[in-house]
Amino acid sequence: MAFEWQELWCKDTVDGTIAASCLGEGRAQTYLDWLVSAWGWTLAVSAIGLVLALAIGSLMGVLRTTRRKPLVLIGECWTELFRNLPLIVQLFLWFFVIAEFIPAMKQLPNYLLAALGLGFFTSARISEQVRAGIMAIPSGQRAAGMALGLSQWQTYRFVLLPVAFRTIIPPLTSEAMSLVKNSSVAFALSVLELTQFARQVGEETSRPTEVYAIVTLLYFVSAFSVYLLATVIERAVRVPGVAGVAK
Repeated sequence: MAFEWQELWCKDTVDGTIAASCLGEGRAQTYLDWLVSAWGWTLAVSAIGLVLALAIGSLMGVLRTTRRKPLVLIGECWTELFRNLPLIVQLFLWFFVIAEFIPAMKQLPNYLLAALGLGFFTSARISEQVRAGIMAIPSGQRAAGMALGLSQWQTYRFVLLPVAFRTIIPPLTSEAMSLVKNSSVAFALSVLELTQFARQVGEETSRPTEVYAIVTLLYFVSAFSVYLLATVIERAVRVPGVAGVAK
């Protein structure tokens, strides 16, 4: 079993020899090195996409709950546009179409374009969750904030959003886990993440079973880690005495 492990993961990707160290030595790169690098790119694309999705999704969710029709329209248009187009189509639009009209985008690395596509796609879904969380708050809390002399944006910042985000942590967790899995589409832009790694190494080594098994495990570990982190956050910020929150 140890020999079979070394035969696959400790093999030099250039000349096919077994390296002295599975993590490579000197200028050698083993398939294990490549796997670790691919996992890193998956996590990087997912992290950038998640930050972008949370920022834009929260903003659009807030705009959709204001009483100013132009702002509501902006939020609605953004949400409906990005959640009704397939993710892979959006990535191709950013890479092949929009880059033709905005030449500066051609200078962006592929992984960043993939993260932008993921972030915009997921922001539309988070927008709906933020809107639902705000709308679930009794209207008296908004009125109370305004009565205290807070502006509309201060009311959102200090009164509505803190409560709304506590409410929507479970669906946000699902979206974050889905984003990690959706990062696999980055292979379409030639980003050397886990799915691209599995396709190439499976063909090069003719051992796709082991390769895809390891990649599947790493996707599970990544998504499940997001779930564990969100559980810790949910317990830390929960309102004491509120039913339905894990203790």
